[in-house]
Amino acid sequence: MQIGDRAPDFELPDQTGEIQTLTGLLTNGPVALFFYPAAFTPGCTREACHFRDLAADFAAAGVARVGISRDAVDRQRDWTDKHALDYPLLADVDGTVAAAYGVRRGALFGAIGAPTKRTTFAIGADGVIADVIASELNMGVHADRALAALT
Repeated sequence: MQIGDRAPDFELPDQTGEIQTLTGLLTNGPVALFFYPAAFTPGCTREACHFRDLAADFAAAGVARVGISRDAVDRQRDWTDKHALDYPLLADVDGTVAAAYGVRRGALFGAIGAPTKRTTFAIGADGVIADVIASELNMGVHADRALAALT
């Protein structure tokens, strides 16, 4: 997926088990959709907490924050509770959505259960990708650039 592409719709459960779709999320405005490798890991925790810590800035801009990983619903819920994450975390257990967005890791990492690439898509209210942020090492850049791209 590249800037200017239409973001693929999806249907995934969040950490409460409620089904979320991109179409539904976009009804309230732009979405910062971030894929992360795995809950409870140091890098992913830093990234998710940075999205949490910028809650007021995202709210002021009318931008929703949504995370996706291959973790199961109960693991997403436990991570949410531990770190007071205040946005949906979606369970893409089979990696179908990661594949649609081009962020599913290949066979080198093991096809079954391989984590996704750390990538954020800044998606405008029209469903078009405004920015793609791909950094495995700079956890703060994802939220910062997504917010800048959507304001």
